[in-house]
Amino acid sequence: MPNRLIESTSPYLLQHAHNPVDWRPWNPESLALARKLDRPIFLSVGYSACHWCHVMERESFEDAGIAAFLNKHFVPIKVDREERPDLDDLYMGAVQLMTGRGGWPMSVWLTPDLEPFYGGTYFPPTARGGMPGFLEVLEAVAMIWQERRQEVLSQAGELMAALRRSPGQAGEGPVGGLADAVVRHLRQTFDPRWGGFGGAPKFPPIPALTLLLGRKEPRDMDMALATLDAMAAGGIRDHLGGGFARYSVDGHWKVPHFEKMLYDNAQLAWVYLEAFRVTGVPRHGERAREILDYLLEDMRDGAGGFHSSEDADSEGEEGRFYTFTWGEIHEVLGSDAELFCLAYGVTPEGNFEGGRNLLHRLDGGDFPEAGLAPLRDRLRIYRNRRARPHRDDKVLAAWNAFALSALAKGSCVLGDPRYLEAAEACADFLQRELWRGSSLMRTWRRGRAHTPAFLEDYGALILGLLDLYQAGFRARWLPWARELGEVILERFQDPAGGFFGTEARDVVLRQHPVFDQAVPSGNALAALALLRLGRHWDRADFTEAARRTLARFAPELEDAPQACLGLLRVLEEEGQETLEAVVSGDPSDPLVVAFLEVLHRRLRPGQLLSLVASDPELPLHGGRGSLAAAVHLCRGRACMPPVRNVGELSTALDEADLAP
Repeated sequence: MPNRLIESTSPYLLQHAHNPVDWRPWNPESLALARKLDRPIFLSVGYSACHWCHVMERESFEDAGIAAFLNKHFVPIKVDREERPDLDDLYMGAVQLMTGRGGWPMSVWLTPDLEPFYGGTYFPPTARGGMPGFLEVLEAVAMIWQERRQEVLSQAGELMAALRRSPGQAGEGPVGGLADAVVRHLRQTFDPRWGGFGGAPKFPPIPALTLLLGRKEPRDMDMALATLDAMAAGGIRDHLGGGFARYSVDGHWKVPHFEKMLYDNAQLAWVYLEAFRVTGVPRHGERAREILDYLLEDMRDGAGGFHSSEDADSEGEEGRFYTFTWGEIHEVLGSDAELFCLAYGVTPEGNFEGGRNLLHRLDGGDFPEAGLAPLRDRLRIYRNRRARPHRDDKVLAAWNAFALSALAKGSCVLGDPRYLEAAEACADFLQRELWRGSSLMRTWRRGRAHTPAFLEDYGALILGLLDLYQAGFRARWLPWARELGEVILERFQDPAGGFFGTEARDVVLRQHPVFDQAVPSGNALAALALLRLGRHWDRADFTEAARRTLARFAPELEDAPQACLGLLRVLEEEGQETLEAVVSGDPSDPLVVAFLEVLHRRLRPGQLLSLVASDPELPLHGGRGSLAAAVHLCRGRACMPPVRNVGELSTALDEADLAP
């Protein structure tokens, strides 16, 4: 008989709906039950693509004896971290304070008042490898709760005191030179052989790459480009189907942890597009195109949004879908197999577990990618007959906003209208399915939207809508972005500066997300969104809120700028006189079309592009309603004479120091 998770929309929670554990969702009824029974809550947090979450489920949560003890002594609650990032951030902070490390599955024991007092990550069912067994831990926690209650409450109080230490104090703002300090650190930790920074495991360093691609020093950009090339050569890239795995377990980008996440791929597409825009080197554009096509072909929901992730496992094995034996490749490719094996590092004994091979180009010589395309196509058709990894098909607002930005930028930089069409459809979906008049929802699956959105959702969606407007100039997106910005100020703003990450009232502590994780922090996304939004709408309240965020979290930026690269990006943009490019004229005029092509290819991230014909009433369009085709370039409060031909535009951009 299923437990109470059967009513969930989260694929992760539904995977546990038939466990013998009496799982409950995080809701008022479950929290009230813990108080009524005076039992600790056992909170288990994970996500659908998490390999070790699946392992702990098989080993422990499907074990009848463990489940019986858990049900008798605790109130078991299961949370999908992707649906409730506020709970995940809060209790992960507690686990890290208690153990010095974190990860998923996350296992935390809470008092009925929701204060954490013990925690960890994965526990095996019985003790092994220096780790205590899960049942052993459950028995010890139950005993301590009954016999040493005051110690438990004291421990919980100390943890909460540490978590409540509010970050930042309002001041004048961060000191200068922080970007230079971060770049010096990156130079010291750069891996000149394999790219990236530091050793294994290696995650795509997206914020660092974004910073380096904006630098004028050639060696800094070279670090970014070398890393992008190394990742593209490694097994972390899916050479057959497009997209990138979440991280590499080794320092060479060779052996991935095979799960694929929407947020990683959307952000990586954006970075490869920026590398192509800056350098003009075609291979960077091709890597971006592969990622965007993967999103369209494999991750897109029929309703218009994008799914969250694909598992690492299939047919009970990690990486099974993505790896091949020597014999399989020879069977599929015949006489072409030897060439393919040389190019992609395939060996008779296998370069991965169990005699299997993962594909990579780390030592595959100079075989051109284009020449190998027919062989990849044949092997991909063969692979597609396999059982695919499980896909988490829920749609998350912030992650879709990242995809929205990447698709919008892809349409501009690559000149592919498919990406603009997909971006428009995604925005239509988000407005239709997740917008409730004045509130955004976080998650949607199969027609059901729920959970009020978080700060990161609002900030990311504003940025996505601004990128979409600058790609296609549909006027409807700017008013919605403005409305989202007003919600941020109304519901998330801390009077002391900066923003709370959640407006939820079922958490014991509302935190201020400052440090970046796999995506920029909520405060970074919100501040950047408000800064850009304020410039589009000439709204001093938006830009001032962004500045107050920087002032509030100046201590964090100064103490650990490499952990706050999202906020550092806000600081860099706030300190510049942003270029504004306003195009007047009939949008169907070939000269206007040519102007927009140049501007889409040349403008840097954060610079403002607007089309008068989209909405003549916008503040930027005042006095520019003439139908004459022209580009009006302004920086700060100073404007250049109108530009009336493409050659003049290129010259003007060069003079404004915008040339790549």
